[in-house]
Amino acid sequence: MAPPKLTLYLDVISPFAYIAYYVTRNSPVFKKCEVSYVPIFLGGVMKACGNIAPLEIKNKDKWINVERKRWQKAFNIPMSDDTPKPFPQPTLNTQRALCAIEMSQPEKLTDCFDALYQAFWVENQTIGKPEVIAPVLTKALGEKDAKSIMEKMSSAEAKKRLSENSDAAMAEGAFGLPWFVATNANGEKESFWGVDHMGQVVEHLGLERKDEPGLRAML
Repeated sequence: MAPPKLTLYLDVISPFAYIAYYVTRNSPVFKKCEVSYVPIFLGGVMKACGNIAPLEIKNKDKWINVERKRWQKAFNIPMSDDTPKPFPQPTLNTQRALCAIEMSQPEKLTDCFDALYQAFWVENQTIGKPEVIAPVLTKALGEKDAKSIMEKMSSAEAKKRLSENSDAAMAEGAFGLPWFVATNANGEKESFWGVDHMGQVVEHLGLERKDEPGLRAML
């Protein structure tokens, strides 16, 4: 029987995608699951779907940060209490850099996601600027490889991969993040949206639900 598989589509700009990433990467619940992380451009997906950012919706603009802090606390996610400034901010360069890493050094992709999320959501750095991205990636990859990725970031190949990844997410039904595509051991595939549906993801994948406060909060 094949192990359960999970694909998680991500853009560094989304705090809820970061929470989902951190949980799936670090929680023992997901240790027996094959997890793939795919960088996409959230702004492009939302525009294509006619979706609008929570900050543009009256009352939700204030609520969204309350919700973010609740899930952050429930799962004990390292994250600044302050929202990065400015917010939102462009992440096209960041996501293209991640696509360049996905193509050339896929084994380093999670290390780079770790570093970029740390810089943005913990340290509140302006993560879309090349002069910020470069030193962050240097910590994860070393100077030589980081320089190579920065050169590839604006390549036609990286731009194409980001577009293809975003199209793939939309083909799976995505209109926002985090977007999960979960295939259980029986080969049954389902899609889920949002941190608050991770309990359903765990259930569908047939994973053993550990005694974690965040997952208990979903009951």
